[in-house]
Amino acid sequence: MIFPLKDLIEYGSNMYEITTAASKRAFQLSTVLEKEEKEDFDGKMVALAAQQVFTQEVMFRMESE
Repeated sequence: MIFPLKDLIEYGSNMYEITTAASKRAFQLSTVLEKEEKEDFDGKMVALAAQQVFTQEVMFRMESE
């Protein structure tokens, strides 16, 4: 799995939000998935997370601190 660069280039909104969402999702995936499941994605949790965020498989929202 490769990082979805085309989606990143075409993204027209807040880059900080999408980067933060993908980073937090990658952490979730690396924590939750079993070793065998990670191997299915060649261990590339950031690429998987970014794909999920860009395809709106997972939704996100930014909360103010």
